[in-house]
Amino acid sequence: MEHFVEENLKTVKQQMELACQASGRQIEDVKLLLATKTVPLVKLQMAIQAGETLFGENKAQELRGKFPLMQQFNQVEWHFIGHLQTNKVKDVVKYVTLIHSVDRLKLGQALHHQLVKENKTMDILVQINTSYEESKFGAPPETAVELVEQLSRFETLNVKGLMTIGKLNATNDETRHCFRLLKCIQTQIREKNFPRVEMDILSMGMSGDFKVAIEEGATIIRVGTSVFGQRYLPDSYYWNEHAQQDD
Repeated sequence: MEHFVEENLKTVKQQMELACQASGRQIEDVKLLLATKTVPLVKLQMAIQAGETLFGENKAQELRGKFPLMQQFNQVEWHFIGHLQTNKVKDVVKYVTLIHSVDRLKLGQALHHQLVKENKTMDILVQINTSYEESKFGAPPETAVELVEQLSRFETLNVKGLMTIGKLNATNDETRHCFRLLKCIQTQIREKNFPRVEMDILSMGMSGDFKVAIEEGATIIRVGTSVFGQRYLPDSYYWNEHAQQDD
């Protein structure tokens, strides 16, 4: 039982290799981020023992709880991958090296305000709602270029790329369309040459669709259940959070 995380990691990495081969990409160009929402510490320790170092959390309060317990391990890096409310910014910037889910100007302003106080900068991705699902956060694709331009004006923020969540419970073709749209937006933004905007990262693909995401250019895939097993709470707990929106 204690080796199931290691075995699952081997399976995921084999699937990553196959997706890279199918699309003519190098496996070194795709990072595996382990999504840790509701995952107990013992399973995270199994992943670390198997050589994993990159973890992503969806909830500020879970991040706050797990971070100190993980400090004993060298080289562990945390990203924030969930919807971020402005009143949780202070907590999150303490712990992470990259925020995947900046989806509105007000959040950018809150991050900038906090980072100025702390004399820090932060790498961010801009989240785009490529599936146009009302249950999801993310800027509309039509406003992506404008939002990136606005965020680039904050000298504390380094825009490193884009993030999206593929259409849930969808066919491969529907999901592929979401990922291709993100790639298209990446190209549009690159052509603008905004300051502090690099557009090197595409964070897309989760347990159910990461192979398609790799084929369409993902550089970070966010995988949880395929490694750690099924969660105790439904997807709606993480993605359908409009009742918690703060602006």
